[in-house]
Amino acid sequence: MEWLRLAVDYGVIGLLLILSFISVGIALERLSFYRKIELSEFKSKQELEIELTKGLFVIASVASNAPYIGLLGTVLGIMLTFYSIGQEGLMDTKKIMVGLALALKATAVGLLVAIPSSILYNYLLRRVRELITLWEVKNGGQGI
Repeated sequence: MEWLRLAVDYGVIGLLLILSFISVGIALERLSFYRKIELSEFKSKQELEIELTKGLFVIASVASNAPYIGLLGTVLGIMLTFYSIGQEGLMDTKKIMVGLALALKATAVGLLVAIPSSILYNYLLRRVRELITLWEVKNGGQGI
């Protein structure tokens, strides 16, 4: 069952960290794009909206799924702890607590990834709405 401990430590938590970097990377790219965008280059609202929302689904997906991935790590960690208890019979409380701490670490990392991703997604979505509204004001609401 050593592979399960490694799966929780490196697999689940590693996956969450990778998703976090992807989410932040896309958010930074989008923020940079929003600063440089020329609204006058777009002929229709739909064309503008498509360009502004590229990649936002990834951030939303990370925000909504990271807690579940963390929960998976928690379940695997608890399974590992129960398996160890079953194999050894009576067990030192310290070993049990270490196993449960490992399990809860996965949930904590899942939440630490999900919360900033959710904040970034909502902020970027707000910027998209602002830019679309500015385009509508400049173009007299055309393309609705």
